[in-house]
Formats: sequence, structure tokens, C-alpha cells
Amino acid sequence: MISDFNLLATTQRGNERAMCNELFFLLKEKLGDEQAQTSKTKIRGLIIAKTSLDPYTAIEKLRDILKERPYEFRYALRILPIERVVPSDLEEIKRVALELAVRIGEGESFRVTIEKRFTSLHSQDIIEAAASDIKRKADMKNPDRILLIEVIGGLTGISLLKPSDELAVIKEKMM
Repeated sequence: MISDFNLLATTQRGNERAMCNELFFLLKEKLGDEQAQTSKTKIRGLIIAKTSLDPYTAIEKLRDILKERPYEFRYALRILPIERVVPSDLEEIKRVALELAVRIGEGESFRVTIEKRFTSLHSQDIIEAAASDIKRKADMKNPDRILLIEVIGGLTGISLLKPSDELAVIKEKMM
């Protein structure tokens, strides 16, 4: 498994290998990333990838491909940018969450979204560690920013997203 991944993708269970190939093809052949890597995880339906491109730029370019040629996305359900990967430790999660949170503007709101797999960490403990020292308004329904925390066993990917930073393939194909 890639330990310094910067993209996370979901697919239907059983399509992990096909999703790895699809994402690798899109990153390498369509976006020109010669160093692209993809890998299955221990979690069914979850793929990680490493791109030499900025992960947010990669999402934007993948979205452009999706708009022009939606048939190139056969297995992807969602693709998310990951800014930092840390050990699945509450102190590490807190440290990185605070580093990223400085980008939340004075009048902006935020929410913490957690996806956790193969961990004994409790969601409430992760939320407390990540958000307790962030001095911004919380908005669970319509936040300006989302502090995304993806726990995958011993590794945790963390990003500070705008709601539009997620590539929701099925939803965007219907638009």
C-alpha cells in the first residue's frame, strides 16, 4: 500500500483492480503524470493513489475529462484529494488539522467529516482532537470548508476541502 497517497477513490466492491487500472490510465495517459501510482487497500471498494500533480488540480482535470468524455469513468464512484497522511494517532491528527485550519477564513464555517476503517479510534475522539482548537463557526449542513479525515488502519489522510473539491462521479455524470 502507498503510504504517502494524495488521492483516495471509491468503487463498488469487487471492482478494485479495474478501478486501479482506470485511475492509473487517467492519471498517466490523460493527465500526463508519468509517476502516477495506484494501489488497492485492505478495504473493499477503496483505492489510494499517488500523483505528482497537485491533488486539487488533478481533481479539476479529472472533472474536465468527466464532462467531456464520461464514458472514461466506468468504475469510479468518488475521488478525493488528500493533503497530508499521518499515523492514525489523535495527537498527529490534531496537529495536522490545526495546520490546515489556518486556511479557514475569518467568516467561514467548517465541519469535520470522518470516514474510519480498521481502527479502534472512536469518531467522537477524532472530532474532539481535530476540531476542539479551531476557532471558527461549525456548520454541519452547509459549511464553507470540510475538514476531511480518512482513517485507513494505521494511516490517516487529512484534507481541508471546499464542497466542490470532491469528484462525485455518478452525481456529476447526471448533470
